[in-house]
Amino acid sequence: MHAAGFFNTSTPPKTGRIPRLHTTLATFHQADTECTMRVLIVEDDAALSRALAGALRGNGLLVDEVEEGRSAVRLALGQHYNVLVLDLGLPDIDGLDVLRQLRRAKCTTPVLILTARDAPSDRVKGLDLGADDYLAKPFDLGEFEARIRALNRRGQGLPDPTLSMGALVLNRSSAEAWVNGHRIDLRRREFAVLEALLIRQGKLILRERLITEIFGDDDPVTPNALEVQITRVRQKLKGSGVEIQSVRNLGYLLSTR
Repeated sequence: MHAAGFFNTSTPPKTGRIPRLHTTLATFHQADTECTMRVLIVEDDAALSRALAGALRGNGLLVDEVEEGRSAVRLALGQHYNVLVLDLGLPDIDGLDVLRQLRRAKCTTPVLILTARDAPSDRVKGLDLGADDYLAKPFDLGEFEARIRALNRRGQGLPDPTLSMGALVLNRSSAEAWVNGHRIDLRRREFAVLEALLIRQGKLILRERLITEIFGDDDPVTPNALEVQITRVRQKLKGSGVEIQSVRNLGYLLSTR
């Protein structure tokens, strides 16, 4: 079935050729974007997986795609994801078995079940096993994207897309930031740095962790790439009373003077 058959829309989503199990950072989109989000799509239908991944990447998200359940378990337990999109009809093991293994391993990543199974008993079983949301095919692509954003905020304890610290205010939905009521111009990665620090304000973020949130696996990362972004953000925070502190050989934290 063509991917368009899974969506309640007359216009198929635009997708390009996207390698499997490959993470890229798509062009930054100013509306409804979560710049540091990393999503794992577990779907064996290649056309549908590419369509979903293309839509999310088009909004600036980092996306990994995998076709088999066992690979999904390995990836989900091996690195951080904000949301996991899980199909139930996988070629090796059932999606519910994937969910069961993840929850037994204490993996708390929010899971959106995406499946053609629409029986109430399937929904109940999935939710009882620890799924956070359930979307039956066919579905509206806009609703899918909105549910991903909602699960990400819920997983971080952030139902409100606005983050603030002192005179600094950042809106994760509109990808805008203000200091003392004046909008500051942030590039995509600068916004991602500031967002990551604000989410954990006052807490140390390890340098390696921040790099994985700011850069995609396919992005060329020079030894001082992160420091360049930090320096730019520091310049734009001048006069806000908010500063980025460096913890030598460890990472960074956001604090007020």
